Amino acid sequence: MTTTTAPWTGRQMLNKVPEVTVFFWVIKILCTTVGESFADYINETLGFGLTNTTVLFSVALVAVLVVQFRLRRYVPGVYWLAVVLISVVGTLLTDNLTDAHNVPLALSSTVFAVLLAAVFAVWYAREHTLSIHSINTTQREGWYWLVVLVTFALGTAVGDWTLELTGWSPGASILLPAGLILAVVVAWRAGAGPVLSFWLAYVLTRPLGANIGDFLASPRGDGGLGLGTLITSVVFLVTIAATVAYLTITRVDRTEERRELVA
Repeated sequence: MTTTTAPWTGRQMLNKVPEVTVFFWVIKILCTTVGESFADYINETLGFGLTNTTVLFSVALVAVLVVQFRLRRYVPGVYWLAVVLISVVGTLLTDNLTDAHNVPLALSSTVFAVLLAAVFAVWYAREHTLSIHSINTTQREGWYWLVVLVTFALGTAVGDWTLELTGWSPGASILLPAGLILAVVVAWRAGAGPVLSFWLAYVLTRPLGANIGDFLASPRGDGGLGLGTLITSVVFLVTIAATVAYLTITRVDRTEERRELVA
């Protein structure tokens, strides 16, 4: 009996994405909060400026993604550092359109939604799956990170647009994305597709995390807790680091399933 290896494009490697556990969602929300608060701290509090802040974090993101793509397996520290940076860059993409170019949030939300749908369509047409349990080639990893970036930009635009329409306080604004995420969970439990449910929840965690960050950092007079962007960023970054250290030691979020190509 003989076996032949099927055509392969890209390196064969272990799955580059963590298992979707409670730790995944906790760190994801923490990252989105940092994306909002840390970008505001560098841009506004330190007066670094929107353009300089965007360039700084974009360069850092590219450097970390180069390391991430060179790895052959999921490494928690590198993966979640990339998510933190991409959350900041995704936030800044929307902020640049809104603040620097006066693009209405309704328009940027629509553009990012269409872009996300297009990226999903091309990804599925080329790979025949959108599952994060099969991110085991360079091409699939490229599609994955592109989708993650667009979801952060979309989540920022939709979240800010919602606040613009409703005028809700920072505390009350947490309830809408939290309620929508709960609805997605209920739908998934009732039989909704896991891939669709995952990506819907992934998008919605962006406005949830951002609104949590606004609530913690905003002055008490504006309905927040008055912690400021620096303290909020430091608290959440330390929590992320502690959780990532735990995952690195325990390995509880490793899928480590190698794709076998045997005909």
